[in-house]
Amino acid sequence: MPILPSVSIRQIRPTSRDITHFPFNLYDHSEFILIFYDQKLFICSIVSVCVGRNQPFELDRRTFLKLANGAALTTGMLSGVAGAERPPWHGTGDHQPKLSRLDTYLSSNDLESVWFADSDSYVWLTGHSNIIDRSSSTGVAAVGYDGDTLTIVVDNDERALVREELFDGPPHGVGKGGHNTENHPHGGPPGHNRGSPEVEIVTFGWHASSVADTVASVAATPAAADFDVPGFDRVTATTLRQPLTEREQEMYRSIGEDTARALEGVCKTLRPHDTEREAARAVSSTMDAFGLEHPVVLVAGEERAQKYRHPVPTDAELNGYVSISVVGRRAGLYASCTRTVAFDPPEWFERRTERVLRVDATALGATRRAIQNNGTAGDVFGAIQSAYEHAGVPDEWTLHHQGGAAGYASREWVATPDDSTPVSGPMAYAWNPTLQGTKSEGTVLVSASGYEPLTLTGEWPTRSVESYVHDDVVVRPGVLYVDT
Repeated sequence: MPILPSVSIRQIRPTSRDITHFPFNLYDHSEFILIFYDQKLFICSIVSVCVGRNQPFELDRRTFLKLANGAALTTGMLSGVAGAERPPWHGTGDHQPKLSRLDTYLSSNDLESVWFADSDSYVWLTGHSNIIDRSSSTGVAAVGYDGDTLTIVVDNDERALVREELFDGPPHGVGKGGHNTENHPHGGPPGHNRGSPEVEIVTFGWHASSVADTVASVAATPAAADFDVPGFDRVTATTLRQPLTEREQEMYRSIGEDTARALEGVCKTLRPHDTEREAARAVSSTMDAFGLEHPVVLVAGEERAQKYRHPVPTDAELNGYVSISVVGRRAGLYASCTRTVAFDPPEWFERRTERVLRVDATALGATRRAIQNNGTAGDVFGAIQSAYEHAGVPDEWTLHHQGGAAGYASREWVATPDDSTPVSGPMAYAWNPTLQGTKSEGTVLVSASGYEPLTLTGEWPTRSVESYVHDDVVVRPGVLYVDT
């Protein structure tokens, strides 16, 4: 591993000008720095390289102790270091195709309005989050569309938060009536174009009503919602969120690459005696630094990788190899990827890895063909089953789901045998086949014309892998072999 010259991190005592120097080695990997302390993983301390390589970071004593106890290292803790987090995201700028889909939905179902409070659908339509309590998938606000106007319903306790995060400047005007209604020309003054709809914010007293009851009182009916509203039909937004718009594809490229870079930056530093939990904390902190939420961080060392398909990290040491799977989320979009590092793997490891990579390539090839031929998720799943048969393990697919389409959910749908779900493109797909002890996973933009891996960085081993079923060759992430 290449090692940069040792530098000092200066611990500044809050009550003294005395400075204590602690020697640290900085390990340089693809524009990331991982700080080690006494050759043990110093958890949660990866930052983007924002300063000269020979400059010291300055940490006061309180910050140093927080880090030593596992706190995340944020850029605000470092003097002279530019912010690593991404700036806030202000809307998608692609309302027109989404509103057109909603127009079709309303017309096809004889509805006057449709409403969304689920956090994934809310961010899909508005470009912003409605979540305060992360234990709930339903947020503090709902957004509705009636063919002309977007209406946001929120209680007065959270009105300012929703308004200030969603719109620039003060409200355009305040309406009259039973509810406090603010009218906003989102994206421009009255006379806005079709891609910039008029937006109203309707508020209610937090103690007097609820989002659902207020939506029921103000919505044009008949209506549908993705949460429980008296008298409303139920809508599932998955089909409305497919395929990806051009703007969403652009955002996905950044999110996918950042997710992979965050994961790889940690993986390149791991050693056999590190624990799964240490690796997980380092990955989570690094994703924080990239402005990525991380709803899934799974880590399995040699022993547990052979026992579990969804390994929640423990204090077990990594030993012969480690497999880490993550899901990164930003701007509402989810990117999944897995990386494997081998130190001294079992003799069967390479053979199983080759087979699982080929199953992954088979799934991607079948996905492109399904897009070309108006095929279904069941068609792709049939190819996956055939791939496992070619690999000599025909029943292995029964032990773990194989993945599916990704977008405003880690999986917009998960493929099953004989699944009639249409396969659309361009769309992100995250297939994740497993073969005991091994896994292949990445998020790939698939269209009728080809593949664009979203979670490859160019700084990790890759392999050109042949499909078992069709004449396809797909680039997949390989294994990083580390001598120890």
